[in-house]
Amino acid sequence: MKNFGITFFVFFIIIATAIFAVLGGAGAQDEAGATSEYLRIHVRANSNSEADQSVKYKVKDAVVEFITPLAAQCDTKSEAMALVGANLDGIESVCESTLRANGYYYGANAEIRREEFPTRVYGDVTLASGVYDALIIELGSGTGDNWWCVLYPPLCFTSATQNVEYRSLIYDIIERFFAK
Repeated sequence: MKNFGITFFVFFIIIATAIFAVLGGAGAQDEAGATSEYLRIHVRANSNSEADQSVKYKVKDAVVEFITPLAAQCDTKSEAMALVGANLDGIESVCESTLRANGYYYGANAEIRREEFPTRVYGDVTLASGVYDALIIELGSGTGDNWWCVLYPPLCFTSATQNVEYRSLIYDIIERFFAK
């Protein structure tokens, strides 16, 4: 019976520490830390006309198709930034050829820079508002409504054929504790 009490106490300490780390650590994390793990992508339409908004989504689809194999090669955000940076000309070319194929000749510009983003929810992931590194794609004047997502980790660049594994730190701790 005494071992059960010690086991329960140790289990309680592990759970309390994990909860504190998740809840307390999230509040203590500075803005740079919260945003530094992500490379976002932002596609800005030429204008808010129905035609410009429609072609924005065609360009977005072509860019996603082009970038998906690149993003899949990356294990870190810095790798993703370097690979995307090395392929900016290719990204612009994909954008411009998609625009031309749809009768638009106002061009596109792609660059990586830091930019302010509002809070955004992607499935179970919520990204707080803040300044993020991002691949910015401006179509024409870039003054229209936009589409954005996360390039790394690839929240928007996974296909249905890829297997995604979600893990829980608390579950892993409990599982290791009871495995002993």
